[in-house]
Amino acid sequence: MIEADMLLDSDLDAYVDNQLDAAARLRVETYLAKHPAEAARVMTDLSMRTTLKLSLTMEEPHGQPRTREAARRLSANLSGRRMWGSMRRVAAVGILVSIGWLANSSISPFGAREVNASPHPPAFVEQAVRAHQTALVRENMPSQPEVRNYDRDDIRAATAIVMPELPKEWQVSDVQIFPSDFGPSVETTIKMKDGTQISLFAVRPGHFAVEPVRDLNLGADAEAAWWQIGEVAYAVVSSNVQSGLSDEADLLKNSLY
Repeated sequence: MIEADMLLDSDLDAYVDNQLDAAARLRVETYLAKHPAEAARVMTDLSMRTTLKLSLTMEEPHGQPRTREAARRLSANLSGRRMWGSMRRVAAVGILVSIGWLANSSISPFGAREVNASPHPPAFVEQAVRAHQTALVRENMPSQPEVRNYDRDDIRAATAIVMPELPKEWQVSDVQIFPSDFGPSVETTIKMKDGTQISLFAVRPGHFAVEPVRDLNLGADAEAAWWQIGEVAYAVVSSNVQSGLSDEADLLKNSLY
């Protein structure tokens, strides 16, 4: 059992290499949620390993065989964090050469860059909106009993998702578990002190990231604020598009540290 406050570099290496069981991964993620600098370093390691895998599976004729072979040898020799420094120095050039043709073939030199386009919300935000809308339907159905027990320990034990601590003046009116692509998700219906109803949604989106709170207006349907810590993403959703949820989201996010 890995204690969240007693992690070694080898524990983080095992996390990156996907060699931990669910309980150990949860402890690592809890530790990373409290140490943003370490979380950023782990995210960089995961990104580099994914890039290596992509370089090894490229089948386009533009890819250089010797570059792929170099990446294969580097990946095979990668053992522990002591190799990451040299990997970054050696692999960076080779990987950029092997995937550089992607940018030239898919993006015109004088065309619009992705950074100039409006960013699309993550897929889990759409899931959160659907869960919120489902909760609104359930609210008006006498045949669908509401579950008002917001037990964070019980949810964590069943789903491996750490839920935020709610302010005392917030009233939970329903807690439901929904399926998702990477395990169960959690939707909690909350009535605020002023009577506004919001939904708190948590899910494992299938990738590691550390993202700040971002507010998103979804037109006439809903407003959402979302963030991600490690392998768990969160969203707060309201049907009131003028509600402004970033403050509530920041409050919930801070309760996780």
